[in-house]
Amino acid sequence: MDSRVESTSTGLHARPVAYIFSEDLVKISSRLPSNRNRSLLVYSLVHAYGLLATCTGQESQRFLVVRPQPAGQKELLAYHTRDYLEYVMNQSSDAQNLLEASEFGLEDDCPMFHGIKDYITLVAGATLTGAAAIRDDISDVAICWDGGRHHAKKARASGFCYVADCVLAILFLKRTISSTHPLKKQRVMYLDLDLHFSDAVSQAFHKPGSMAAAQVLTLSIHHAAPGFFPLSPLASLPDVDDPAFDPFTLSVPLKAGASNKTFLRIWPIIEHVKDIFRPDFIIVQCGLDGLAGDPMATFNWSLGGEGSLGWCIHRIIHKWQGKKMLLGGGGYNTPNAARAWTYLTSVAGGIPLSLDADIPEYSGYLRFKPSFTLDVPAGNMQDQNTEEYFQTIETTYEGILSVLNSRMVPPTL
Repeated sequence: MDSRVESTSTGLHARPVAYIFSEDLVKISSRLPSNRNRSLLVYSLVHAYGLLATCTGQESQRFLVVRPQPAGQKELLAYHTRDYLEYVMNQSSDAQNLLEASEFGLEDDCPMFHGIKDYITLVAGATLTGAAAIRDDISDVAICWDGGRHHAKKARASGFCYVADCVLAILFLKRTISSTHPLKKQRVMYLDLDLHFSDAVSQAFHKPGSMAAAQVLTLSIHHAAPGFFPLSPLASLPDVDDPAFDPFTLSVPLKAGASNKTFLRIWPIIEHVKDIFRPDFIIVQCGLDGLAGDPMATFNWSLGGEGSLGWCIHRIIHKWQGKKMLLGGGGYNTPNAARAWTYLTSVAGGIPLSLDADIPEYSGYLRFKPSFTLDVPAGNMQDQNTEEYFQTIETTYEGILSVLNSRMVPPTL
């Protein structure tokens, strides 16, 4: 793993943003049944805006394109079971035992598809490459929009997710040994902004009953309602009196219509959690299915303005301490996914594009009609998150933050 990071250019600035990219990664990610050709449109728009172009003269290079290396079996076995990997990596899309396929979740929303073996190894490898870039001080920020598969379980595919790249990256980073403080255990905070609860990631690190300070804290902001995927008791607002309560496995469930105003209201809670936990690494799953215009039609979040997705990412990247990695996730309006991740790329690089910017005239131009601009504005959906509900969240988190604070021990210096 020490030789995992392979960059395609050299930069003038010591710490450009590591942008994980290769043509093979784009091609295989574009075969994902739930998001066909999304990866291709995302990367084509990023390139059309010239964000990854090498800077010359005195201007610092903002991005370093890093080619991912496929994950090997040993790396995948750091979390996944051998039985799951052997089955999914050795099956063709047209020849499978239906009973075994069902056992491993390879049906319905997770069908087998041509190239699935390469997909699993490359997507896992891409996220691990991003993690290695920030671990090895190549960058303070890494971006891997093809990662963020937060529903994949240890031995089962689920929710369009076939590989648990988020969990693998967390496990990889928590094993980091600091060069300046070799005895200090590194803390990893996982923040999930997808519309859907990060069930597989949260469950992987959920340790009820433990009184010790954990190295990993997961925090998911999502929609939760009866029957809404995924069904998990961890998706609810945590209860400090519940025997299953773990202050390092947190959720902020929101009601339908959540908007910029909603996220602005709850954001101080996120900041307080971060301040108490003091992470060395922050992984942010930037799912886009909560944006207005997504076929899920559940939230009314937008890309710009106070409390927006762009606002949240700007604060995380430029105001939070620690090294960060941005991952992808849900998002089923493909042109809007390209808009959003292109904009977030520019924000991470410190050169935010104008949301009023015209889409460059290139081969994918017509996909962005009718506006032909970068913005993903809010719609007219009513926000059902009431003042009473906000107060419930805030009161609940007063107790949670108190417990979290009591569990934390002074960092070993």
